[in-house]
Amino acid sequence: MRAVQEELFETLAEQGHPDVHPRHGTVLAFLDPEGVRATDLAARSGQHKQIIGTILDELVRLGYVTREPDPADRRAKLIVPTERGIDEIAKARAILTAAEERHERSLGAERYAGFKEVLQQVTRDQRAWRQAGPSTA
Repeated sequence: MRAVQEELFETLAEQGHPDVHPRHGTVLAFLDPEGVRATDLAARSGQHKQIIGTILDELVRLGYVTREPDPADRRAKLIVPTERGIDEIAKARAILTAAEERHERSLGAERYAGFKEVLQQVTRDQRAWRQAGPSTA
């Protein structure tokens, strides 16, 4: 995972986003173009609301997102990506897609599909551990 992050963030820096770091992916990876509430970002990412709030403050300051009134509930705010944020999200997805395609070519389509299937199962099992609590290991 660390090697993938290194490739992603080094390449993003080369492509005009040197101020984005792995912690920012906690928000940027889960944004919708039309906006999403911070509580939904916390749920999607599995992070505490306070952590998401801190990251959002950074991303607002860096110009990647804005906080806009939610038309469905004026008391709530939507986190909306700016043009800079949309550019970063598109570039990040392209970088990750290229890495995935490279690994698929290296391993072959069938082996890579099997790898992804096993990795997804491990992820589901790990999430089940978290939901059940660490004492049930």
